[in-house]
Amino acid sequence: MLEFVLQILGEFFLQMMLEILVELGFHSLKEPFRQPSNPWVAAFGYMLLGGILGGLSLLFAGHHLIASENLRLVNLLLAPVVAGLLMKAFGAWRARRGEVLFRIDRFLCGYIFAFSLTLVRYKFGA
Repeated sequence: MLEFVLQILGEFFLQMMLEILVELGFHSLKEPFRQPSNPWVAAFGYMLLGGILGGLSLLFAGHHLIASENLRLVNLLLAPVVAGLLMKAFGAWRARRGEVLFRIDRFLCGYIFAFSLTLVRYKFGA
């Protein structure tokens, strides 16, 4: 049972750390993104970025952190929802502080990014 919990937490932690690093990167480069962007283009960009980072994460942790195929599928479906909610919470926190918000600070873009990352890990992990 402990192994199961550690597998789920490990996969989720990896995904969250990568997403938080991306968000911090966007906030550090906020000047070029001052103009409102097309939401479809932004969503596609987050999908590509999530897929790329999912592929890069396989270089460092190429094996599945969750042993069971069924649990990996559950992770594929649930982890992006949790990640999207977390990004929405970060966005609300940033808004209360008066900071600039990016599309990844909203549920849908956070979800798209996390789903792409998780999908790549699900399909190509060993």
